[in-house]
Amino acid sequence: MSIKLSFSMHFLCCMFQTCDHDDEDVEIAVDNAAFMDEFFSQIEDIRNSIDKIDVNVAEVKKLYSVILSAPTSDQKTQDDLEALTNDIKKMANNARNKLKTIERNLEMEEVERVSADLRIRKSQHAVLSRKFVDVMTKYNEAQVDFREKSKGRIQRQLEITGKTTTDEELEEMLEGGNTAVFTAGIVDSGISKQALNEIEARHKDIVRLESSIKELHDMFVDIAMLVESQVHSPLHHASVCPSFSPSFHAISDF
Repeated sequence: MSIKLSFSMHFLCCMFQTCDHDDEDVEIAVDNAAFMDEFFSQIEDIRNSIDKIDVNVAEVKKLYSVILSAPTSDQKTQDDLEALTNDIKKMANNARNKLKTIERNLEMEEVERVSADLRIRKSQHAVLSRKFVDVMTKYNEAQVDFREKSKGRIQRQLEITGKTTTDEELEEMLEGGNTAVFTAGIVDSGISKQALNEIEARHKDIVRLESSIKELHDMFVDIAMLVESQVHSPLHHASVCPSFSPSFHAISDF
C-alpha cells in the first residue's frame, strides 16, 4: 500500500469519527488503490501550483514597492513584473481548470454512489479550492492596493501643478486610457520633467494593472462560487467545510 493511500485511510477513519452517516449507504473500503494514487498525484500538482502562485504574489508585492518608491520604474522591473503576472495567470488558469475537472467528475460519480474514497476526494478538492481562492484574494488585494497608491501619486502630482481633481474626475481620466488627458494644460505650468514623467508612468502602471485584474476576475468568481456551493453539499460536514464569504474587487468596485 502506498503512502498516499495510507494517508487516505487515516483521513477516512478520522472523518468517520466526526461525521454522522448511515453504514448501509457508505462503502467503507477504498475501492481502487491505483485510482486513488492518481487522484492524489493530481492534488499534489494543483497544490504545488497554488504554492508557486503564493510565492509569485509575494514577489509581485516586492516589485510593487520598488515601483512606488521611485518616480519611474526601470524597464527590467517592468519586465520582471510582467513575467510574474503572466506566470500567475498561467498557473491560476491551470489550477482552476484542474479543480473544475475534478469537480465535474465528483458530481457524476456522486449520482451513482457514495463511497469512502468519494468523501476523501471531495474533502481534498474542497480544501484546495479554498486555498486557491485565498491565494488569489491575496493577489487581488495587492493589485488593488498598488492601484490606489499609484492613483494617489498621480493626484498629488496634479495638485502640485494646481490641477485639483476629485476621485470621480480622476477615475474618469483613468478610464479614458489617454495619458495626454493628465498632461494637457500643465506642460507650460512650470511642472518639472520628473513630475510629468511620474504622472505618465503611474497612468501606464494602472492601465496595465486593470487589464490583469479584468482577466483574473471571471476566473476568481468561478472558483469562489464553486467553493461557496461546497458549503451546502451534503457530503461536507461543517467541521470540514466552514462557511466562506469570498471577496474580490473588480474594476467596477472603484
